[in-house]
Amino acid sequence: MFLPSLKQYVFLVRAMGLRYLSFRLNYEVQRRLGILRWRFPTGLPLPSNLPALKAWQHRPAFFFFSGKQVITFTNDTTAAHLAGKIDRLRQGELLFFSSMWLPLDPVHPWHRHPVTGYQYPASAHWTNIPDFSPEAGDIKYIWEKARFSWLLDVIRYDASSGTDQSEFVFHAILDFIDKNPLNLGPHYRCSQEISIRLMNWTFALAYYRHHPSLTEERLQRILQSVHGQLRHVRSNIHFSRIAVRNNHALTETLMLYLAGFLYPDCPKVARWSSEGRQWFIEEVTYQIREDGTFLQHSMNYHRVVIQLLTWALGLSRLHGDPLPSVVEQRARASLDFLRACMAGGHGELPHYGMNDGALFFPLNDQDFRDYRPQLQALEWILDGTVAGPEIFEDVRWLAGGQPIKMSEEGGDRPRALHQFQDGGYILYHEPDTTSFIRCCSYRDRPHQADDLHLDIWVNGANVFRDAGSYLYNTSEEWIRYFNGSEGHNGIMINDEDQMLKGPRFIWYFWPEAIDVQARKTEDGFSFTGELNAFQQMGPDIRWRRSVQYTQSPRCWLVVDEVSGLSAPTIRQLWHPHPDWANRILIEASDDQGNPLDRQDEQGWFAPRYGAREPAPQWSFYSRGHRITTRITLNQ
Repeated sequence: MFLPSLKQYVFLVRAMGLRYLSFRLNYEVQRRLGILRWRFPTGLPLPSNLPALKAWQHRPAFFFFSGKQVITFTNDTTAAHLAGKIDRLRQGELLFFSSMWLPLDPVHPWHRHPVTGYQYPASAHWTNIPDFSPEAGDIKYIWEKARFSWLLDVIRYDASSGTDQSEFVFHAILDFIDKNPLNLGPHYRCSQEISIRLMNWTFALAYYRHHPSLTEERLQRILQSVHGQLRHVRSNIHFSRIAVRNNHALTETLMLYLAGFLYPDCPKVARWSSEGRQWFIEEVTYQIREDGTFLQHSMNYHRVVIQLLTWALGLSRLHGDPLPSVVEQRARASLDFLRACMAGGHGELPHYGMNDGALFFPLNDQDFRDYRPQLQALEWILDGTVAGPEIFEDVRWLAGGQPIKMSEEGGDRPRALHQFQDGGYILYHEPDTTSFIRCCSYRDRPHQADDLHLDIWVNGANVFRDAGSYLYNTSEEWIRYFNGSEGHNGIMINDEDQMLKGPRFIWYFWPEAIDVQARKTEDGFSFTGELNAFQQMGPDIRWRRSVQYTQSPRCWLVVDEVSGLSAPTIRQLWHPHPDWANRILIEASDDQGNPLDRQDEQGWFAPRYGAREPAPQWSFYSRGHRITTRITLNQ
């Protein structure tokens, strides 16, 4: 059992605040005493005033589209691509985290873990189900099917192929309702998962709104379940707003807000919607900085926010309740930030920060790492136009049959230096090269020890890359590697991470940026960043990294200097792409100018959540205070 020291407790109080710590303590007391079980009953009376089918069908437009009849963009290529997916779904397989197909248990598809085989108790109250259990394995595997994001592929196949998939869709939704009574089992453990599920069910209800398969009995059962799940989200909302406060809080407050438009006849939903609206605005204002950077320090989670903003701005305008200008400002700033970070030729961004494979609303055939469709969808919601040359399918669904206008196509990306001071990101672009650096003081809890990480892209290839996330619930060895300093292009001192790892998602002694400078030069750019880091080893340890890039010849000169320790052992780490490993010339020397031997070590790369593969890892070791490294590429 992990027991923090007094110094670590003091840090947590200062970093997280008394409100956070007191809430967590009170919440745990309520859970252990059974108070939470009482607050989340399983036998709620069914609402009696839900709308009849005809009233539901004759409501004014409440979603991006109003029935499948307005979706006219049939596409033989898309249908052919999706046919294989639908066949595997019907055979009981599921695509997990956009990366791997796994068979589900035919008898217990909602409750048996596809990797560990652990059977989650369907009759246990959700408060008695741990979300982190070595025996059970990562609970995200169980949650993936119950998110119903895969349902959108089924509906896309319906639209693109002209085949009727309604019975498949409604059978899946009703089977979930039958096998997962309210507040029992693992699928009520996380309110964000509930909110995602309700959003995807809404997509299906809007699409099959006028379809004969949507019967009176089916609609009533679904709406009754929706009401119970909304009540759960509202009753537990402050856990996300205080104890978690990240994309979970954004998702849940948005679902409460939108419920007023989507399910206005559910009891108490008007009050929940009003509260959700205010909380969503507060979360957007707090979590997204003015420069568009996001408090979770993660590219993939920022894309989650992009999709949530798309729903929020689009549906609030549709219902005549536009959100305040601060939400639109943060949405536009997010677009600018993520597009500035785009480095690959097919919409890829640095593989930076935690990435659990989240893509709540998949509406295209692009690779998971391609961010262009979701960014374009938000652009259309904001401006009513999209930049070419390609219109992705996401926009067509959001347009709901409306014509789509295209703006002027941009040319090649110019040579430019971008510095996002609130978030601590520095990017330098040339038409064929991108350098990405992070140097920040954390205001919100970090999840990876990746400050001063350097990412390098050339001709759309990630030449030096972040190792990824792998799994959130795995052995300490893998968590330390992928989340720690060893999985990044930075340094370790005396085999220590740049901050101290605690239990689960906790890190102690967050680095503080003392000085950050970046400027364009005649033939490239110059960066210098200094951190007060490795504080678990002493209060005055400084790590200073400078990067000088020149275009002709293409070269990165990286200098890492450490002060505040008398005899440190510095380990400088690099994670090259395997396809580029033989085309990179990398040379390093110590503070006396003596050459250092490159150590070729066993490294790892997690291209998707739940997957890992061997990869090259290079290290330079020095007993001095400085390592100077020159990187040149053979084209």
